Amino acid sequence: MHLTIIGAGYVGLVTGACLADFGHTVTCIDTDSAKVARLRQGQIPIFEPGLDTMVKRNLSQGRLRFDTDASASVPDADAVFIAVGTPTKDGGAGGADLSYVRAAIRGLAPALRGYTVIVTKSTVPVGLGDEIEAIIRAERPDADVSVASNPEFLREGAAITDFKHPNRIVVGTNDERARAVLAEIYRPLFINEAPILYTDRRTSELIKYASNAYLATKITFINEMADLCEAVGADVQEVARGMGLDNRIGAKFLHAGPGYGGSCFPKDTIALVKTAEEHGVTLSIVAAVVDANRRRKESMAGRVVEVLGGSAAGMTVAVLGLTFKPNTDDMRDAPSLDLVPRLQAAGARVRAFDPEGMAAAAALLPGLEMADDPYACAAGADALVFVTEWEAFRALDLGRLREGMRQPMIVDLRNIYRPDEVRAAGFIYRSIGRPGLDRGAAAG
Repeated sequence: MHLTIIGAGYVGLVTGACLADFGHTVTCIDTDSAKVARLRQGQIPIFEPGLDTMVKRNLSQGRLRFDTDASASVPDADAVFIAVGTPTKDGGAGGADLSYVRAAIRGLAPALRGYTVIVTKSTVPVGLGDEIEAIIRAERPDADVSVASNPEFLREGAAITDFKHPNRIVVGTNDERARAVLAEIYRPLFINEAPILYTDRRTSELIKYASNAYLATKITFINEMADLCEAVGADVQEVARGMGLDNRIGAKFLHAGPGYGGSCFPKDTIALVKTAEEHGVTLSIVAAVVDANRRRKESMAGRVVEVLGGSAAGMTVAVLGLTFKPNTDDMRDAPSLDLVPRLQAAGARVRAFDPEGMAAAAALLPGLEMADDPYACAAGADALVFVTEWEAFRALDLGRLREGMRQPMIVDLRNIYRPDEVRAAGFIYRSIGRPGLDRGAAAG
């Protein structure tokens, strides 16, 4: 089939490359001409394992193309996927900014020829599909189109696996022709027995928001349990394990840490609360999750200062991990964006290392020093803080770290290490939701 993807960001690029890998002919459209020029050379603007190889392979075989002009590919397209950003507006306090979606629809409308399915891949508030259809009808009353919702469920760092081996594919449309087109697009996944849920458009739009809000709630819940564990002397990892063995709960997303971040959970929970408010509904649980996650990220610097004896003035703090999760270079709403400035404001000199995120972080965290590797990062530091659980940090030489540091203090915000192992190496160790900090040693 001939497919056009509007937007060559994270979702659009992964979607386009994977659909091309299925054998479809795909054109990705983006307004950034410099990005398009790089993509035509196989240069990927984001870090996602395996994506560069897939893009280069499909470029060379002629199934994947990149352009700035939709007019060349939309007329022949069986389906046009909308995969532009829907960031939070008003500095993070408002609902979803839908200006990019509306601009994309108005831009492609003149090029429509023959029957075309407009597929919303972007995460959009409930009811936007109706608005998209109204825009198309106003711009092109003669156009033969269907508007469908097909939300993405991609985890950064595992996006290709998630696309090719999905838990489910959600298709929102009551139009049988549109269902047939989307069934053909995803036919290569039938061999993997990927379930397709066909539903109406508004239900499909809400499934995406509800899923992300629920996962964000699980993360926030276990983070609050971690605080209680610290207060009563329990181990949050054992609590999570005991909960996760109940198949009604499950073990995923029960990992205590510094709070959720990334491109989806922060903006989607806020957008869901705003959508509910606009319809006179109060989502008290989701609103509490948003507030609790904000407060948690703001509180992480205080844990580091506590380990340092109550003051970070004149201290050097080494930070390992800047991105919001491993296997990505994405800095959106990363906990480090709260942690580093607060440590700097407390008088600390902060040095960091991240396997992929340092270039993106440099523009967001002024005054942050960068190191070439974990050991150079820790050299001369008064405290070492694990912020992102990269695999490269899981088996560091603790003795070598200890020898290079000015003070033997580790704050493990991801519970990467076992407390007894780290303490045996001579460190004062603080983790999340597990017994203990030797406060006397820390203060001395």
